[in-house]
Amino acid sequence: MELDILRAIQSIHNPILDKIMIVITTLGDAGIFWILVSVILLFFKKYRKIGVASLGALVLSLIFTNGIIKNLFDRVRPFMYDEAIRQSLLIKEPFDSSFPSGHTSASIAAAVSIFIFNKKWGTAAIVLALMIGFSRLYLFVHFPTDVLTGLIAGILYAIISALIVVKLDEKYKFKWLRG
Repeated sequence: MELDILRAIQSIHNPILDKIMIVITTLGDAGIFWILVSVILLFFKKYRKIGVASLGALVLSLIFTNGIIKNLFDRVRPFMYDEAIRQSLLIKEPFDSSFPSGHTSASIAAAVSIFIFNKKWGTAAIVLALMIGFSRLYLFVHFPTDVLTGLIAGILYAIISALIVVKLDEKYKFKWLRG
């Protein structure tokens, strides 16, 4: 069933959308875009708490999604089931496990962290994170359940990180963290 969904998504491929999806998926590579956004936020006292929470969520995503869960499940990527798709992949073949989507997990973790503290910026960040997740389906490198699980995990990481940041700030009254 999941391969059927991915094949249906393949029907919308066109040269312009291909280029757009490659750029969008690249924003999720190794979480670099989200790390940079989070670090930049640290330089502004008003937004420092967002940056710390986002970085914390990204660390949780790295540890649990990429470090533990992917290795436990070791799911083969969808392009491995279709040689024609594999031969025409628009990006370099990912080498790690398919489940769950690390791009989606990290992107949603950072985006929801931003949303928790700033709804306006967070909404834009969530839209971008969802586009990154969709790009993984479009590019045939993840199954829908990989992306869905990455999305749920990312939300959990963001909530946990935000709670930790708020509780630590309440307890220790970090002046450098307050806007």
